[in-house]
Amino acid sequence: MRLAHWAVNAPLRPLLLAVLTASFVLPAQAADLITITRDALDNNAELASARSQYLGVEAGRDVARGGLLPQINASGTVAHNEQYESQRSSQAGAGAGAGAGNVSAGDDRYNTVSLTLEATQALYDEVTRRQVTQAERQIDQQVYLLAATEQQLLIDVASAYFDILRAHEVLEARFAQERAIGRQLEQAGEQFEVGLIAITEVEEARATFDQSRADRIAAESSLQVAFEALEQLTGQRYASIEALGDSMPIALPEPSSRDYWVEQAIERNPQVLAQQAGIEVSRSGVEIARAGRLPTLSAFGNYQYGDSDIDNTTGNDSSSQVGIRANLPVYTGGSTSASIRQGTYQLESSQYDFESQRRSSIQQVRSLYTQVSNDVETVEAREQAIVSNRSALEATRAGYEVGTRNIVDVLNAEQNLYNAIANYAEARYDYVVNLLSLRQQAGRLDVDAIEEVNAWLTGDEVNFTLPESIGNDRYEPALNIGAPPQPGT
Repeated sequence: MRLAHWAVNAPLRPLLLAVLTASFVLPAQAADLITITRDALDNNAELASARSQYLGVEAGRDVARGGLLPQINASGTVAHNEQYESQRSSQAGAGAGAGAGNVSAGDDRYNTVSLTLEATQALYDEVTRRQVTQAERQIDQQVYLLAATEQQLLIDVASAYFDILRAHEVLEARFAQERAIGRQLEQAGEQFEVGLIAITEVEEARATFDQSRADRIAAESSLQVAFEALEQLTGQRYASIEALGDSMPIALPEPSSRDYWVEQAIERNPQVLAQQAGIEVSRSGVEIARAGRLPTLSAFGNYQYGDSDIDNTTGNDSSSQVGIRANLPVYTGGSTSASIRQGTYQLESSQYDFESQRRSSIQQVRSLYTQVSNDVETVEAREQAIVSNRSALEATRAGYEVGTRNIVDVLNAEQNLYNAIANYAEARYDYVVNLLSLRQQAGRLDVDAIEEVNAWLTGDEVNFTLPESIGNDRYEPALNIGAPPQPGT
C-alpha cells in the first residue's frame, strides 16, 4: 500500500523533496574577520604577485648556480659545396693543335657533414660563485618583502572590515538623528500653527533637519565605499559580516612599554629586515664587480667528426681534445673599475635606505603606541560624553517646555548627542585598527593576532544591503506651513 500510495502521488514528489530540503537548509551565517582574512590570503592579487615574485627570485639562484655545473654543447653542420676553379696546361711546341688548352678540374660539387661535441667544467670562476651568493641573499630579502606584503594585507583587510562597521554605526547615529530632528520639526510646525512660536524657530528646525539629512546621505556613501574596499581585497562579495561587541577589552598594549615595542620593530619589522638584507645584496654586487679582475679556469673535452663525398671518396675524419682552459682579463676598457664604483655607490644607497626605514619604523611605533594609549582614554571619555549629552538633552527639552530654552537649544542638544554617539563609534574602531597597526609595525601581526580580535565579534549581522533598507524607511516630517520665506520678502 505504501508503494502504491507513493506511485499514485509521484507528481507531488518534486514538491515534497523541495519542502524537505528547505527544512534542513540553514541560513547563511555572517562572515567574520578571520574568514574574510583567509579569503584574502587565498585570493588577493597583490599577495599572489608577491608570491610569484618570490618564486622567480628563488629560481634565479638555480640560474646562477648553473654556471658552476658541467656544461655540454653539441653543434653540427650539413653543407652542399660548389667550387669554381680550374687548372690549364699547354703542350710543348708551337704547332701543336690537338690537346692544346686541355682543362684538368676536380670534383666541383660535393657534400660535407661535421659534428662537434664539447663538455666544460668550471674549476675556478669567482664571478659566478659570487653571483650565486648574491642570488641567495636576494632570496633572503624577498622572504622579508613577502612577509611585509602579507602583514600589509592583514592590516588592510582588518581596516576595511572595521571601516564597514564604523560606517554602519555612524549611519545608524545619523539616521536616528534625522528622525529625532524631523519629529522636532513637526512639533515646531504644530506649535507655529497655533501661534506658540515664531516662524523663525520653524526655519531653524528646518535648516537643522536638512543638515542632518545631508549627514545621513554622506554616511550612506561612506558605507557603500567601505563595501567596495573589502571586495577589492578579497575578490568576493559577502552578504553580511559580524559586528563588534560592546564588551570588547579596551586596554593598553601588552607589554605596556613603548621601548619594548620599539625593540620589536627593530628586530622583527619585515620592512626593516628587507632593507638590511638589501645591504648584503648590494655588498655582493661589489664583490662580483671586483671578481671581474680575477682569472677563470675550466676543464674541457671535445670531440669533432667530419665527413665529405668530394671526388667520390668515402671515409671520415675525427679528432678529440682534453685539456684545461684559462682566461685572464688584462684590459676591459675600464668597465671593471666602473662596475666597482657603481656597486659601491649602490651599497651606500642601500645603507641609507636601511637607516631611513629603521628611523621611520621607530617613529611609527612610538606614534602608534601613544595613539593606542590615548585611544584607551578617548573611548572612555566618548562613552561618558554620550551619558552627559543625553542628560543635557533631557534638561534642555524640559527647559523648552517651560519656556526657559528655545528650539535652537533643543536642536543643538540633539546634534550634540548624536555626534557623541558617532564619535564613540569612531573611537572604538580607531583603537582596534591602531592596535593592529602597532602589531604590524612591530612585526607581530599574523593570523593568530587576527583571531584574537575576531573573538571580540558578537555574531550580530551587519547586512551589506543596509543602505537600501534605510532608504526605504527615511523619515519625512509632515508639515503644513508652506515654503520657507525667500530672502528679501
